[in-house]
Amino acid sequence: MKDLLAKIQESKAFILSKTALKPSIGLILGSGLGTLADEIEDKVIIDYKEIPHFPTSTVEGHAGQLVLGRLEGKYVVAMQGRFHYYEGYSMQEITFPVRVMKAIGVELLLVTNACGGLNAKLHPGALMVIEDHINLTGANPLIGPNMSELGPRFPDMSSAYDRELIELVHRVGAKHQIEIHQGVYLAISGPNYLSKAELNMVRILGADTVGMSTVPEVIVARHAGIKVLGLSCVTDMAIPEELESVSHEQVIAIANKTRPQFISLVKGILNEVLEG
Repeated sequence: MKDLLAKIQESKAFILSKTALKPSIGLILGSGLGTLADEIEDKVIIDYKEIPHFPTSTVEGHAGQLVLGRLEGKYVVAMQGRFHYYEGYSMQEITFPVRVMKAIGVELLLVTNACGGLNAKLHPGALMVIEDHINLTGANPLIGPNMSELGPRFPDMSSAYDRELIELVHRVGAKHQIEIHQGVYLAISGPNYLSKAELNMVRILGADTVGMSTVPEVIVARHAGIKVLGLSCVTDMAIPEELESVSHEQVIAIANKTRPQFISLVKGILNEVLEG
């Protein structure tokens, strides 16, 4: 674990050698949503392959680069593409960038994803602010020895998603005439989509949406003391009684179609959120 601290510091040093910016807001951009990073001004782009100890994104729709700069007047660092457990990385590896974000000064993390909708009130293209999550990945990024330098042994997840930020999302949505849903996101390991019986099970458990990311990153962010805001873009409906086959290409297509509203929402949030 001491090696982890050294790796974090090496990544931090490399990133800060490329820019004088001190971002306090981190963005993790999910499938089809990475173009938000194109809106960043005075940007510095660093390919993941260049950063010491960073994994490499292998999924279509994930550019695989870190973008630092200003967005709505706030200093941000954006992951244009994330890492997933199903790619073969460990939970510690896929959440390593969150550790590095904390090291360079990030205090607020906005994490986004494309997901399937389980609640009949949702629809493809719907935007949902995450109020809570269920971890069904079968793993946890905090398993193993704990380092007090990174966070407490038993971090509280009773309010993983910041309530004030959730309220802010609703206010910004109303201001921009964007319908905002609110619900529970459930994470699975993937890479296969769930069967009808599995979908029925997770719906009974209380999930409104299902996806293959986000929760590990949120767990590590909260362990590190970072405030979290989660946004989901519903790209397909996963209601067992109405289930139709879905492909990753369809997921990307819907995310691309929803992109203008998504970008307006995130920029509106950043415009009003307090930095630091």
